[in-house]
Amino acid sequence: MAGPLSINTSDRGFFDRLQNLFEAGRWPVVTLLAVCIARLWVTPLPSSFWVDELVTAFVVRHPGHASFDIAPQVPQSIYYWLAQAALAISGPSEVSFRIPSMIAMGLALWMIGLLAARLIHPRAAWFAVFAALSIRGVDYFAIDARPYALGIVASAACLYFLTQWLDFARWRDAGLFLLFAVLVWRVHLLYWPFYLVIGIYAVTRLARGEASGTRWPQWIAVLAAGTVLLLPTAIRALQLEHGAGSHVFVLPPTLHEFEHELHWNVPLLCGAAACLLARFTWPRFKIAATAWVLILSWWLCQPVSLYLYSHVTGNSVYVGRYLSIMLPGAALAATAAAAYWMPPDKWRIAAAGMAVAALAFQGHWGTVLYRHDVSDWRTAAQEVNRFAPDASTPVIVPSPFIEARPPAWTPDYPLPGFLYAHLDGYPIAGKPYLFPFDSPKDSVAGVRYAEALLQGAELTATGKWAIYGPERHVRDWRKWFSQRPEFAAWGSTLQELGDVYVAEFRRN
Repeated sequence: MAGPLSINTSDRGFFDRLQNLFEAGRWPVVTLLAVCIARLWVTPLPSSFWVDELVTAFVVRHPGHASFDIAPQVPQSIYYWLAQAALAISGPSEVSFRIPSMIAMGLALWMIGLLAARLIHPRAAWFAVFAALSIRGVDYFAIDARPYALGIVASAACLYFLTQWLDFARWRDAGLFLLFAVLVWRVHLLYWPFYLVIGIYAVTRLARGEASGTRWPQWIAVLAAGTVLLLPTAIRALQLEHGAGSHVFVLPPTLHEFEHELHWNVPLLCGAAACLLARFTWPRFKIAATAWVLILSWWLCQPVSLYLYSHVTGNSVYVGRYLSIMLPGAALAATAAAAYWMPPDKWRIAAAGMAVAALAFQGHWGTVLYRHDVSDWRTAAQEVNRFAPDASTPVIVPSPFIEARPPAWTPDYPLPGFLYAHLDGYPIAGKPYLFPFDSPKDSVAGVRYAEALLQGAELTATGKWAIYGPERHVRDWRKWFSQRPEFAAWGSTLQELGDVYVAEFRRN
């Protein structure tokens, strides 16, 4: 038998744990969980898609579309199988596309609780669940029609079955660990640093003699199978690396941006609160060193790796959603920090306090209803259709995607197309004039096209026209057109729908 992973190496089955969830004494925390889910996840479900969710809808409606040649990495995720199923079952609504992510994140919370009980303390599961719910990214990705919730649950399941395998040396656990390990990279190609977590933890367990139950034939079989199954994904990722620079839309991160994405305040506040409530006593509890290795590597490998990769290659990928797979590690780090001072009989009270904190800080209590994302493309499209109810009114549409540059972008870019996926998700009635991603000062081709429109009087003939798109693009083009002599007798107004803007021009 393997050495002890932590204080809790009992091998209780999944359904035994599920039954225990609904014991009489657990109803208060179950109720708090239901309230958290209702407020943090269900309330914003029907709100507008943001631009990447509109890409999801486009991928599902137009699988294998030729316009993805400019960004072949976009439709690579196995997540789209779930989105396709959601479309087939309940239709193309915001709610139906988001339900798979909500289910995946619910399962991820379950896995986080199991790992907390195994790695930290048998009673720490509920605290870890609510610690996760207090992190904005967890609540955001739980209802995001994108691959990130699926990646989080796959990583959590992978590490749970890895601990099971190392403790009990069962082929069943080894097979499930391998299955979820292979899935992680197929969910998102930028999740490759997660395999460092697996390696660091497994090597640490072996070096400390805490995996003696697993035999070399198991290790060799699992390693060989994992290598073979991951090889096609690795080859695909290397092929896409050659064109990675054309898809970069952020600068390499500063140290401030690096630490901001760590969510270090959650572990710090949890540990400080537990210490304060324990009246600054000496630590009451010690967590196994290998448990700390797993928690910290899960928390830090992804941000550290992508930070270094962004600076070394110059292709910055340090974006919050690409770091999402580390969020369970942050929640477990917060739970471990609190465990040092937590009396064993206070875990459930502490969990209730953590639930209240999650509701307080993530509940958006300034309004009854709130949007999933700041981008309100749906309302913006409705405003455009109010202003331009038919094809007689021109609507300039800058692309929100950085790939919309010559030669991929042209004024006669065929629709539907990836570069204007939002027009497929929320159609507009006016006549669209497709502009590139860059602003006037950065796009010679865009300015030439705009000047050609003015020479042809396409914009001035009807007495009104609009610009519709992301904030910066609309502001810059509105300023450029307003300074043209052709519009000296025109006025314009600006509608702000989150970070989606609509500029409306009318002849005075």
